[in-house]
Amino acid sequence: MNSPFISLLVLAGIAIFLILRLRSVLGTREGFEKPPASQVESRPDPRREFEVIEGGPDRDITDHVEDGSEAAKALAAMKLAEPGFSVSEFLGGARGAYEMILMAFESGDVEALRPFLADDVMETFEDVIRQREEQGLSIDASFVGIRELALADATFDRTSSTAEIAVRFVGELTSVVKNTDGEIVEGDPNEIKRQRDVWTFGREMGSSDPNWALVATGG
Repeated sequence: MNSPFISLLVLAGIAIFLILRLRSVLGTREGFEKPPASQVESRPDPRREFEVIEGGPDRDITDHVEDGSEAAKALAAMKLAEPGFSVSEFLGGARGAYEMILMAFESGDVEALRPFLADDVMETFEDVIRQREEQGLSIDASFVGIRELALADATFDRTSSTAEIAVRFVGELTSVVKNTDGEIVEGDPNEIKRQRDVWTFGREMGSSDPNWALVATGG
């Protein structure tokens, strides 16, 4: 074996050794790989081109009344006067109050009504209940549920901080009128009737008393 051939083998061996060493250090590239960190940092972040704008319509208000309406402005003023006020929570309370007040009125339970009614509304309810009793009539009613509930209007007096919110109800109940002998003189116990009401609740915002009172009724 001559000397040039041996030299060629030695050089080939050295080349193979260097290739293997480079592969062990650099690894192999297959498919997509992240660019070097220096390249990532040098690219501008597209998100920085957009400024986050906070605010916008209050969904707690615009879910119930038209944005920009007088009712919406009144509700916003209520929230300024009492930051913890929530329109959705108010309507949830109005739902429960409607059933309680309606059934107490039907059964003639004056004392159950008194804490939740304004004085003039209480007088009207008492007059109707008294007339019913004088005629020897009573009402046997059962509440089925509320089919519809919607905020109808809202006003706010900034001078007195008095808020009023009108709520439209469509309730379902069974109701019969009985005489002193317990005989049904009006209604059908198996017939579900729909009753439509617009009730207005009032309260001084920011006061220590969290309860709303029924200040007006209508159909």
